[in-house]
Amino acid sequence: MEPSDFYINYFIPTAVLAIAFAIKFRAIVRFWSDPHLKAVGGLLVLAVLVFFFAAPPVIAWVNRFTGVPNFSAPWVYTLLTAFSASCLVLLNTWRGGPHDKVRRTTWLVVITYVLVITGLWVLFALADVPAERLRDLDTYYANTPYMREHIVLYLLAHTGAGIMNSVLLWTWPGKVTGWVRSGLVILGIAYVLNLLYDVVKFSAVIARWNGANLDWLSTDVAPPVACVSAIVGAAGFILPHAGERFHRTWSDRITFWRLNPLYRTLRAVAPPTATVELGPFSALDVRLTQRETFIRDSLLQLAPHFDEPLRQRAFDHALSKGITPDKSAGLASAVALLAAIDAQKNARSDDEAVSADRSTIDGLLREREIESISRALRRPTTLNAIRQRAAARPESVPTHE
Repeated sequence: MEPSDFYINYFIPTAVLAIAFAIKFRAIVRFWSDPHLKAVGGLLVLAVLVFFFAAPPVIAWVNRFTGVPNFSAPWVYTLLTAFSASCLVLLNTWRGGPHDKVRRTTWLVVITYVLVITGLWVLFALADVPAERLRDLDTYYANTPYMREHIVLYLLAHTGAGIMNSVLLWTWPGKVTGWVRSGLVILGIAYVLNLLYDVVKFSAVIARWNGANLDWLSTDVAPPVACVSAIVGAAGFILPHAGERFHRTWSDRITFWRLNPLYRTLRAVAPPTATVELGPFSALDVRLTQRETFIRDSLLQLAPHFDEPLRQRAFDHALSKGITPDKSAGLASAVALLAAIDAQKNARSDDEAVSADRSTIDGLLREREIESISRALRRPTTLNAIRQRAAARPESVPTHE
């Protein structure tokens, strides 16, 4: 094998697509019952196989292994055709619509492309292609009976799938938002590049039919276009999942950090309720769930000592200082919390407690309210000033008839 035969362009997208599959693999295993995830996984595997077996060194190995010159041609084109059909089926399923219509379209695509693949093998079997071609088979055999039809058939199948997928993708993003929309736009770009690959290939083949030589389009331009298309397509497939996962992880991390002041305050008066202490390297979602559970359990234990009139006075005072209603509510609840902690300590000796309104406790247990209390605890100076003011009960004013 000559050094020039080692066409590394094919191995780059192979590696990228394999990484994309690895990123998806955990979700596929975890949600095995989800047909969409399995379909994406199968699609990525087919894409990896296409580029792996399309590399000239692998083409040469397959030909030697089978003992049939150019056996790799129908094999690679079969993988490519199956990949095209899988893309159509997946996008048709993703797009949704009436179940019967989706099912009919799926079966139509499957039957059509099974016939195409059958035709590829029949035409190859009828063709006389004794000279092994690792990079320029399409143009070298462009005028060979049956092989000519073989080449045109796979290009038509690939082009047809590219056109239909492009139409689906460019008319769809307006109906979705977020990471899914971004993924669809990127996939649309990938399929436009796919169509450019088909145009380049057809141009080189048609030039051969007319006695011209534009082989460089097929051997030097088409492969890089296909590789870039594959890399962009891989990004489009993994972006919705990776983006949502990143967003969820980042959101959990922010929430975990925001709850830290409240968590530390409550730990000072109540031991953790979990039987297993989780370390910093434990899964973030598990640690967040444990933290939220501990906070809610601790608030329920403090419930008998919550003083609603005190909380209301703190809220009114915070508003009078020009603090926004949301921040005032957090500061007021934090004041009531600190007072409840003190009351609980005193109640241990004299068994006295303030009876709290259940609606107050239910309000404090809401996620948004918990975060608001925790943020208020980060402002000890403001919190102490409001607490002192609220703790001073207003003097009774005599009423006059």
